[in-house]
Amino acid sequence: MSDAAIHVECSDFVARVTISDLARHNAMSLPMWEALRDAFARIDADREIRVCLLRGDGDRAFVSGANISEFETQRSSDDAVRHYNAVVAQTQAAIARSRVPVVAAISGICYGGGLGLALSCDLRYAAPHSRFRMPAARLGLGYDVQNMRSILNNLGPIATAEAFYTARVYDAAQACAMGMVNAVVDKVFDHAEAIAREIALNAPLTVQAAKQAIVAINESAQDLSAVHAAVQACFKSKDYAEGRLAFAQKRPPAFTGR
Repeated sequence: MSDAAIHVECSDFVARVTISDLARHNAMSLPMWEALRDAFARIDADREIRVCLLRGDGDRAFVSGANISEFETQRSSDDAVRHYNAVVAQTQAAIARSRVPVVAAISGICYGGGLGLALSCDLRYAAPHSRFRMPAARLGLGYDVQNMRSILNNLGPIATAEAFYTARVYDAAQACAMGMVNAVVDKVFDHAEAIAREIALNAPLTVQAAKQAIVAINESAQDLSAVHAAVQACFKSKDYAEGRLAFAQKRPPAFTGR
């Protein structure tokens, strides 16, 4: 995986997405933002997928941020900035609102746009050597309300303010204490894979209904009809009958998502 690309591999109900540009520590170019957005659209459309695992290529970086080398061409005018920010926001929203839970496995650098990507995921696990930073104040960049939402929802106003105002680097333990990650683990890729497989064994409709409710609450949604419909679908599903029967028979349930 030496060329800049978004790689997707699916098996056993899990979509594994790898952000790859090893030469630039997996920095995100505009085409990569677009490719990642489109990858999640395909994952959402594939009803066989129950969970997604997101990681960077190698163990030196999750995502080091935006590809600064293209700023002169992609973020040098008002129109270009608006377009770039819109694509980033679309990609983060595609992850945050994905039909399935998204688990981030973070190893190494997680800066700027990489931190925004990570915080769009439902669950985040980091290797001990990982480092986190929001360096916008050192680059003169601005984050609008839409791009700030996932950061604020996860960290709260005080921690978000510190991260943005100081542009300091946080180690993995500090990031965990701030809520950037769920836990710090030695074998982060194995751990995230195990979490993804654990989720994939559960009732898909129940998991997806829970995610819809969480997203609606985080975004202060006024129309909750879709969440209500998702909850009702759980109780009408064959999986609900299978779950009750498996519990009574003291065996693992075999869920189909129907």
